[in-house]
Amino acid sequence: MNADVAVENTSAIALWNDPTAPVSARVDALIDAMTLEEKTAQLFGVWVGASDEGGEVAPHQHEMEEPVDLDALLPTGLGQLTRPFGTVPVDPALGALSLARTQARIAATNRFGIPALAHDECLAGFAAWGATAYPVPLSWGATFDPALVREMAEAIGRDMRSVGVHQGLAPVLDVVRDARWGRVEETIGEDPYLVGTIGTAYVQGLESAGIVATLKHFAGYSASRAGRNLAPTSMGPRERADVLLPPFEMAIREGGARSVMNAYTDTDGVPSAADEALLTGLLRDTWDFDGTVVADYFAIAFLKTLHGVAADWADAAGTALRAGIDVELPNVKTYGAPLTEAVADGRVPEALVDRAVRRVLTQKVALGLLDPDWNPLPAALDATDEDDPSALRGRIDLDGPANRALARTLAEQAIVLLSNDGTLPLDRPRRIALIGPNADEPTAVLGCYSFPQHIGVRHPDTPLGIELPTLRETLAAEFPDAEITYARGTGVDDGDLSGLAEATRLAREADVTLVVLGDRAGLFGRGTSGEGCDVATLALPGAQQQLLDALLDVETPVVTVLLAGRPYALGRGVGESAAIVQSFFPGEEGTRAIAGVLAGRVNPSGRLPVSVPRGPGSQPGTYLGAPLAHASEVSSIDPTPAFAFGHGLSYTRFEWTDLAVEAQEAPTDGEFALSLTVCNTGERSGTEVVQLYLHDPVASVVPPVQRLIGYSRLALEPREARRLRITIPADLASFTGRDGRRVVEPGELELRLSASSADPRLTARVTLTGAERHVDHARRLHATILQEPTT
Repeated sequence: MNADVAVENTSAIALWNDPTAPVSARVDALIDAMTLEEKTAQLFGVWVGASDEGGEVAPHQHEMEEPVDLDALLPTGLGQLTRPFGTVPVDPALGALSLARTQARIAATNRFGIPALAHDECLAGFAAWGATAYPVPLSWGATFDPALVREMAEAIGRDMRSVGVHQGLAPVLDVVRDARWGRVEETIGEDPYLVGTIGTAYVQGLESAGIVATLKHFAGYSASRAGRNLAPTSMGPRERADVLLPPFEMAIREGGARSVMNAYTDTDGVPSAADEALLTGLLRDTWDFDGTVVADYFAIAFLKTLHGVAADWADAAGTALRAGIDVELPNVKTYGAPLTEAVADGRVPEALVDRAVRRVLTQKVALGLLDPDWNPLPAALDATDEDDPSALRGRIDLDGPANRALARTLAEQAIVLLSNDGTLPLDRPRRIALIGPNADEPTAVLGCYSFPQHIGVRHPDTPLGIELPTLRETLAAEFPDAEITYARGTGVDDGDLSGLAEATRLAREADVTLVVLGDRAGLFGRGTSGEGCDVATLALPGAQQQLLDALLDVETPVVTVLLAGRPYALGRGVGESAAIVQSFFPGEEGTRAIAGVLAGRVNPSGRLPVSVPRGPGSQPGTYLGAPLAHASEVSSIDPTPAFAFGHGLSYTRFEWTDLAVEAQEAPTDGEFALSLTVCNTGERSGTEVVQLYLHDPVASVVPPVQRLIGYSRLALEPREARRLRITIPADLASFTGRDGRRVVEPGELELRLSASSADPRLTARVTLTGAERHVDHARRLHATILQEPTT
């Protein structure tokens, strides 16, 4: 396969192909040589599906777009290939060959030899047939373990690069503001510091593997009114600055993310895709972001069709380009002929096209796509593989033992034990009644952006491509001597009550009942959780609460297990369940992890990344609220959660002692130093998660009661103790003041060392002294937490 393309100057290598020349010089030379049509061609993608026979990709016929004529498009070039693996089931090796052949055609057809940049989804693993389905991001948050998430992301990135993909559309850095929103499963949690640290770790892992990480959705998507997908966002600039923007800021500054995707929503009437102050003023001018901004799918067209701020396609293109969107995805709609014509007749300055194409080409140069030795064949293939494509089938394994082991470790660390009266771990039960709609459902562990749930459901005759043992199967392996009886009881959301009698009969005859409840992931109403699957309340879907209540009426102890994409109110289950095990779509190894927790083989160490509500209707609610957002005498609604953010139990016990504060006072440009000892006082090894919250009693604006500013996981053997030494810069006390600037104010603070947002164990009362101090995006973002063994 030869990607060499003739250029006008045949006596020497063209400047844009010279890897020894500065990137800026290469890009400038190329832009100077391009026509307007060739420049705009770099600013859009084409949605394709790889061929399962190894032939070239075929354009995806999406219901929202007209068919694309590749023969007509390719002579001027092509910016991106949209989801070659995440569109139809395709063997990974044959998909890689299909993509390589298409890239060779693209490069050979345009006169500069520029290939496309290929992107795919990777929200819970590479969204390709046969690739590992890792836990969803809400489970990443539950681990409170950035290092493990980084390791997972690096593995995902390696798999993507091996088959020729360059860009991944992840992570989602939206902070949960209303758990009724369907995309909660895609988020990392309700706290900006947790979202920022875990999301940044994911970015670092993906980027270290050579994949362009794409931060989404910038900004405000998760704060839509009533948790409705794409609904308008109501917030002041201070809430946006202090809650929704910090994760993006951190992931750009510390993660090195090279791409950002806009949010669909409008904030106070301004759609993100048209928000120049956001996409250019803040993102580029203030934060110095120099990567690409890509449109969420169809977002530019939505400026005309949904938002009504553009009169026609050319107006939509000019508005988005001016705001700062460089690439239209998934297909060409506005950045093709409408944009070219608008530039030609003077409605859109060509300088805006040049600005965007410079960013796109700079990224392609950095990826080596314009180097003379560029080869369309990815690392997993070689030149001989073209000769017999049929021999490739099964050659590439995207779900190998190392991936599965990593998926299991992450699933185990993400499981949260919410309550336990001593029933868990189960001690060799003789008879187990296994009840519930998710007890024997293979896909109950998967989120809506996993390949089987996102794409596979449209191809029911195609095998899943990965092993998905049900909880029924893994419990049989975990408890080989137990008799396990099973009843579905009811469906996830069908409201069917006909199975309750059988379920309660089995419960009466058992030593313990395991009831497995939760969600079915899907898109746009096909599930109870996922994109477009918003809910009116946080009551369990369908008749699941009736099933739970019926089982609680039986004298047999009930262990409630949740496989879900959001937190749910459990009614009587909160106080009457013998134990509650919460899992957020834990991926392909999830049921083995849950079985391990139930048996005690795994000591649970997950912590809640979102609060679990006490009642189904007290939304929106988050621990990150001002005093009047919490329970008070002035409202009859009590939003206090059943289980607070950061909560999680263990099968061992931990004691926190010996708090020491080096100095009670520090200047507003200084820092505090604390230390404490944490000891495992139980009889088995376990992991404690120390969480550091800041409470500001008096401030110039109304602050949240407390907010997370640091955390640390401690794995301790029985009777082992460790000393934590914590340095807390004054910058962490900063917030957006009345004038819109971030300020550190003098005054008293409480630094709460807590096991959850509702469980402070030790509190240091300190004081910031001196004058007010303004800080910016270069401020310190983290406390330093060091673990030292004790003697």
